[in-house]
Amino acid sequence: MPLIVTGTIGIDTVYTPDHGHRENVLGGSCTYFAAAASFYCQPIRIVAAVGEDFPDELRQTMEKFNGVDHSGLEVRKGSKTFRWGGKYMENMDQRETLYTDLGVVAEEPPVVPEQFRDSKYVFLANTHPSVQLGLLEQLPERKLAVADTMDLWIDTAKPELMQLCEKIDGLVLNFDEAEQLTGKRNPVTAARHILEMGPKFVVIKKGEHGCIIVHDDGIAALPAFPTEDVVDPTGAGDSFAGGMMGSLAREGDTGVDPTSFDAIHRAVAHGTIVASYNIESFSLERLASLTNHDLDVRFDEFSRMTRVG
Repeated sequence: MPLIVTGTIGIDTVYTPDHGHRENVLGGSCTYFAAAASFYCQPIRIVAAVGEDFPDELRQTMEKFNGVDHSGLEVRKGSKTFRWGGKYMENMDQRETLYTDLGVVAEEPPVVPEQFRDSKYVFLANTHPSVQLGLLEQLPERKLAVADTMDLWIDTAKPELMQLCEKIDGLVLNFDEAEQLTGKRNPVTAARHILEMGPKFVVIKKGEHGCIIVHDDGIAALPAFPTEDVVDPTGAGDSFAGGMMGSLAREGDTGVDPTSFDAIHRAVAHGTIVASYNIESFSLERLASLTNHDLDVRFDEFSRMTRVG
């Protein structure tokens, strides 16, 4: 089943305390998501925009991932590609944003191509909730729709975010954002409050401490995979979402209800594994060399690690 993702494609510069830095590498939520999801299902349809300054070599990097359909990528003449620069602190769990050049992100959002409008599985990567709503309305045949959000939109566009929550099946956000949205410090209480807004499930990310799933049919907590050498955490959340949604689309294609608690529990475990590989190198370097065998081996290890009894 086709899986569609809407979000950003960007050019990043990243500084780390132990592994040096990389300038002008491929980044953006769509990029990481699509690469991760491609290991689980195909095709992955991208809806995004870049400027005419987007380098050919970065486009070629994107095309290394089989099954990713780039026909929804707009290259806008006279516009600039989204750019971000960041510096990670010693603990690698905190970072400082050095600059953000919005470029095409500040312009009108891309339109979903006609040939993509039959997409059944939809992920709305982090952007303004009104943009997410507009994109969602262009996908009337959706079977599963999940969105990501951030503190900025909770602070500046909460009414639109509330409207979005009424129309989606799942919401992904981090611990602090869940508290900000609901006023509830306890993540389970916060997630239950979000369920009352409309979604069937909520995934609350806690970085190196893993994540919590809250669903109408149950609660689960999963640790992060204990990666020994963290090189660059950029894109970890987006690759996590890609693995999760790719797994849900793959199971949905076999007749499994992709909104069921068991399917989401398995999917979050797959998202955790692919994200654990992503952080082992800069940009998409590790994902570009990753194999399905690698994923299977680490997933089995993760299953043994989290089994009780």
